[in-house]
Amino acid sequence: MSTIEKFNEHVMQTYGRLPIVLEKGKGREAVDENGKEYIDFGSGIGTNSLGYCDDKWADAVCAQVRSIQHTSNYFYTKVQADFAERLCAVTGYKNVFFGNSGAEANECAIKLARKYSFDKYGKCRHTIVTLVNSFHGRTIATLSATGQEVFHNYFFPFVEGFVNTPANDIEALRKVISEDKTVCAVMFEFVQGEGGVNPLDKAFVEEIFKLCGENDILTIADEVQTGVGRTGTFLASEQYGVKPDITSLAKGIAGGVPMGACLASEKCADVLVKGTHGSTFGGNPIACAGANAVLDRVTEKGFLEDVMKKSEYFKKKLAEIPEVEGVDGLGLMLGVRLKTKKAADILTAAAEKGLLILTAKEKLRFLPPLTITYEEIDKGMEILGELLK
Repeated sequence: MSTIEKFNEHVMQTYGRLPIVLEKGKGREAVDENGKEYIDFGSGIGTNSLGYCDDKWADAVCAQVRSIQHTSNYFYTKVQADFAERLCAVTGYKNVFFGNSGAEANECAIKLARKYSFDKYGKCRHTIVTLVNSFHGRTIATLSATGQEVFHNYFFPFVEGFVNTPANDIEALRKVISEDKTVCAVMFEFVQGEGGVNPLDKAFVEEIFKLCGENDILTIADEVQTGVGRTGTFLASEQYGVKPDITSLAKGIAGGVPMGACLASEKCADVLVKGTHGSTFGGNPIACAGANAVLDRVTEKGFLEDVMKKSEYFKKKLAEIPEVEGVDGLGLMLGVRLKTKKAADILTAAAEKGLLILTAKEKLRFLPPLTITYEEIDKGMEILGELLK
């Protein structure tokens, strides 16, 4: 029985997978079980931020595995304390809760916002405003927060207390906040990833913070995909000139080891107390070791400036392809609009030619490792250019 046959027989079929069995990887190249090599413009949906099996990252993770792999959060570990201190210093937040995924990080953010309002205003202030076309996770609560009907079928009833307003529609946001006195938070992505790589307008973001500041409503930035250098700054919020009360992180934070993080500002740092939240594997020593290695690299002098330069290089190369209508996104989080071809068809054809890419709605989506080289960009773009002729 082949790997794919065995997989399909025993693993729930919840994904549309390409018929590729990846076996190993190094740098920005993955290798399948037949020895075929692939340039990776997807990095595990933005998770392998340093590429495959980066030497320093692998050394840090392996050393931790041989030291202590898990303790539970009834005890302290130095590696978690060190990473928490460094992450808070880099982001300017007061403290952090660790989980295992973006959905968990957003669950924590939801609970944190609701308890903040409960503590100050009582039970009836619990509604969270999210944006149409947003995506916040696949748990029942984060699906309820997600502003896309396509994800909402089958799983009724959903968690109450979420309302959606269109992205970049200032008047609609004002209307909700002025009329609904149960609102406790506004939750948003600076760039809607699964929704099609759509950046928010700066004026709309500024209005979110103005309205929330006037009404003691918390701001929650879902930076699961945009954070940890993906957009060319450590947090995308830096490019908008704002500081959310709560920021969630995951994806590339630990370089491919599962981790989610919910960062809290001084305003709400003491809201979640003993017994109000938890995660068995949250802050796992192995994940923290990987995260420290990622932080080492991303905070190196000039690293994030290079991400920005590579972003511009990508855009320049894409602009030379007649089939490309335009490019959206920030840093190395790019969505490519096509004139006539279907993104799903190009994804499949690219894989056959040795290039791994992603899609988001009708767009091609690029989330390459932050360490990708110009030579690797050229190699991948040569394949893409041929497919888009």
